[in-house]
Amino acid sequence: MHNFTLTINIRPEIYLKNPVSTDLGKKILSQGIILIDSLGFEDFNFKKLAQKISSTESSIYRYFENKHYLFIYLSNWYWEWMSNRMEIALLNVEDPKIKIEKIVKTVIKASFINTDTPFIDEEVLHRIMIREGAKAYHHKSVDNENAEGFFLSYKALCNKISSVFLEYNPDYRYPKSLSSTLIDVCNNNIYFAKHLPRLTDITFDNDPESMKNQLFEMTMEMVLKNLAVEKN
Repeated sequence: MHNFTLTINIRPEIYLKNPVSTDLGKKILSQGIILIDSLGFEDFNFKKLAQKISSTESSIYRYFENKHYLFIYLSNWYWEWMSNRMEIALLNVEDPKIKIEKIVKTVIKASFINTDTPFIDEEVLHRIMIREGAKAYHHKSVDNENAEGFFLSYKALCNKISSVFLEYNPDYRYPKSLSSTLIDVCNNNIYFAKHLPRLTDITFDNDPESMKNQLFEMTMEMVLKNLAVEKN
């Protein structure tokens, strides 16, 4: 296990008041994660969150314009956290193939790392992102939010992955597509294995470690076969 300083860079356009600057803001984040996980994003709202934290809806609206912006904030936190984990995993690794293995394991295994952020439960946030993460950018206002830089953390993570793919095969033509596909494949197949098993060859059977190992083997095969297409 590594101790490291977690660097989270979230654009101020996403929030009205930085939630990490106050105890109430941190409580909004921590309890918001718990409620979204238990209720689902559609049934989650600020009224229920206010009751959960013994505060008022108006106090939450001082931090976020609406629940979508809170979800965008949490999504960005997740991608920044994932990027930090990936940097740690790739420290002192030179072989591009081993780098790819570590990247895939990082995406699949959201194992706890000491991040010194007690108000964010990353394991629960990981579970939310597997189930509902695409809702952050699958909506009508995505172009306007993209122009505001709401998805830069996700783009930076994919760029980090694609750069390793190009280390493995500098001639590969679709590194960005493969990097975003890698994340989707991992998250979707975890979700399918647990809830829609006929849509995946990965089996869950109440054995998370076995499922992760299966997914690692499948994903590595997919990535390396794609990268080998033009590698002679």
